[in-house]
Amino acid sequence: MPQGQPTTVPDDGLTTRQRRNRPLLFVHTGIGKGKSTAAFGLALRAWNQGWPIGVFQFVKSAKWKVGEENALKVLGASGEGGTVAWHKMGEGWSWVQRGLHGDNADNEQKAREGWEQVKRDLAAETYKLYVLDEFAYPMHWGWIDTDEVVEVMRNRPGTQHVVITGRNAPEKLVEAADLVTDMSKVKHPMDAGQKGQRGIEW
Repeated sequence: MPQGQPTTVPDDGLTTRQRRNRPLLFVHTGIGKGKSTAAFGLALRAWNQGWPIGVFQFVKSAKWKVGEENALKVLGASGEGGTVAWHKMGEGWSWVQRGLHGDNADNEQKAREGWEQVKRDLAAETYKLYVLDEFAYPMHWGWIDTDEVVEVMRNRPGTQHVVITGRNAPEKLVEAADLVTDMSKVKHPMDAGQKGQRGIEW
């Protein structure tokens, strides 16, 4: 298996193995398609390594069935790799469409409750990989304090990896992350009036 070579070797007192295995914070942001898809691809790799995985959906509705949910749940129950727990909170895509307009008190409360659960699981080292899907939105809207998120991520115990997805990731989160990918859009079928379709969007 080819292995990437770092461009620099920091003088941090760590061995190559220690540095290689340190926990990472990923951020997938930008206006292009593929942020969650990339995160779930990472979850597949984690499952193959036998890692326990926790997925927390912060925007998509509890009624919204993404294809990755079914696939990862089946894999998690197969006994072949890691376990998978899938947590849903929130009203759904209307969060994205409304932003801060309208009565969002209930949505904000659900986002806060979801974040409190994430904090409890991080403290307990419940999972090896956390997918915080669309979590950038509650931070962008001011529902979740970005400074608190950054502090919790910096001080999380053990070797827990976290991937956060969503547009408009706050700059402080981007600065704190180890890996940041900005999904830019060059073309999209919706630009030509085509709606989402099975097997592609869900």
